[in-house]
Formats: sequence, structure tokens, C-alpha cells
Amino acid sequence: MIIQCPACATRYVVPDTALGVEGRTVRCAKCRHSWFQEGPGIAAPPGEPPAAPDPAPPAAPPPARSAPPPQREPDEDYERAPIIPPAPAGAATAAEDPDEPPFDDGPIAAPASRPAPANAAPRSHEEGAQPSRFEREPPFRPRRNPLKMWTWAAAIFALIAAGTILAVSFWGLPDWVPVERPTFAANQPDLQLDFPPAQQERRQLPNGTEFFGASGTITNIGTTSRAVPTILIVLRDARDRIVYSWEVPPPQRSLAPGETVPVNEAVTDIPRSARFAEIGWKPD
Repeated sequence: MIIQCPACATRYVVPDTALGVEGRTVRCAKCRHSWFQEGPGIAAPPGEPPAAPDPAPPAAPPPARSAPPPQREPDEDYERAPIIPPAPAGAATAAEDPDEPPFDDGPIAAPASRPAPANAAPRSHEEGAQPSRFEREPPFRPRRNPLKMWTWAAAIFALIAAGTILAVSFWGLPDWVPVERPTFAANQPDLQLDFPPAQQERRQLPNGTEFFGASGTITNIGTTSRAVPTILIVLRDARDRIVYSWEVPPPQRSLAPGETVPVNEAVTDIPRSARFAEIGWKPD
């Protein structure tokens, strides 16, 4: 019998005995598709012979007939052809395709060849390389969730912002940031700086260098001990631009309530453009 692949329509010639009466699962050698092939139909058993009809009443005797004409004798050169009984289906298939391999349990080796039409165009390499629609694929492709992506972006931004705030609060802004920074720190509670202008001295030394000296006091006016930060002295020119600055460590780092400590500081080789001085606490 001839079977046909339901996927690629390739036809195969197989003997009836290979499929059996109940059929079996076969696989296409071209596209690797498997399907269940029904077996060949079984001829219905012959039924019971019909009942004989009732005997008819005796008919009248037929009229006398003339003698039959003489039969024609066959010619001497004419021979009667023998009647050949039809061969079974399996034998006919074997006779038509003597080179067809028997059908076994494995995959079918090759499909039955069919003559290609004369005007058929050759198949391209791309057409032959196309994947079969029966190949195993995932049932669906996962889709991107925009809400999840935005949540991750917000979390990353929050971490970066928190790290930036922590770094600025601990180390301060870098110098390249174009933000105006205060020259001095805020006033310290209970600590009072006293540097009168009359005790600030500036003069030129005999060797030609510029000398600047400042004298003052630091007083704790509170009722508890206070830590004394570093002092910053800034020199400005006539345009109020900073031309020189230096840090002055305090004589002692802690002052008791009501305690006063004197501060005397001098520096040489200052810019000639310096006109006045400012004294305060060094910023953090």
C-alpha cells in the first residue's frame, strides 16, 4: 500500500504486512514527523447465501424450436489466450518495485521518488535550510516587564544618590565643583575669638620680605568644656580677593569654662598686594 506523510506530503510504498491489521506508528524519513498509520482494511466475511425462492408453478411446454445453426469452427491460426488470475496486493507491489527495501521498525530510509515536472525551478539553499514547523520550541516567549525595569532603575538611582550625599557630607564637595564655598566655618558655641586690628602688624623686613603678625585670644564663655578647632587667617587685596591664607593650630585643643588662651602668629613673605586680614574658624 502507499502511505503519505501528513506534514510534508511525501509518499512511501510499504507492504501491507509491515503495518499489520491494527496499524502502527511510523516516521517520515524527510521531515522526521511521526504519525499513526491505519492498517489495510479487512474484507468483510461472506454472508449467508440468500434463501432459495419458492418453486414456480410448472410452465407450459415451450414451442418446438428449430435446430440450432451450425457453430463456426475456429480458424487454425487463432489461439485462445489463457486467463491469468489477478495477483495478490503484496505480490503486485513487489513486482512493480523490485528494488524497494522492506519496511522495518526503524525510520523509513527514503521516500518514493516522483518525477519532477519539466518546468520546475531548482530549490534554493535557503528554502532547504528552513526549520521544520514540527521542531520542538518553547510554548511562549517571555515578554519584557517595563514595570520591573523601571523599579530596578529607581533602586539604582536611589543607591547612587545616597552614596553621593554620604560622600559629600563626610569629605565635602570636590574643588572642581563650581559651587561657592564659605571661607570660614560657623561660629563655635561658647568659643569667642578676639583679634583686635590694633594687634595686627604688617611691615617690611630689612631683606625686603613682607612680615605679618597677629595676636589675640580664645575664650570659653560657656559652662562646659569645649574643643577648640583650628584657626584660619586669610589675607585679601584691594579687590577683596584672597591672595594668601594659612592655618593656625590652637595652643590647646580644649578649654575649660571661663578659660582664655592667647594666640600669637606671624608669617613672612606674604604677597605685596595684601591689604587686610580676616580671622575665623577653619571649615570642615
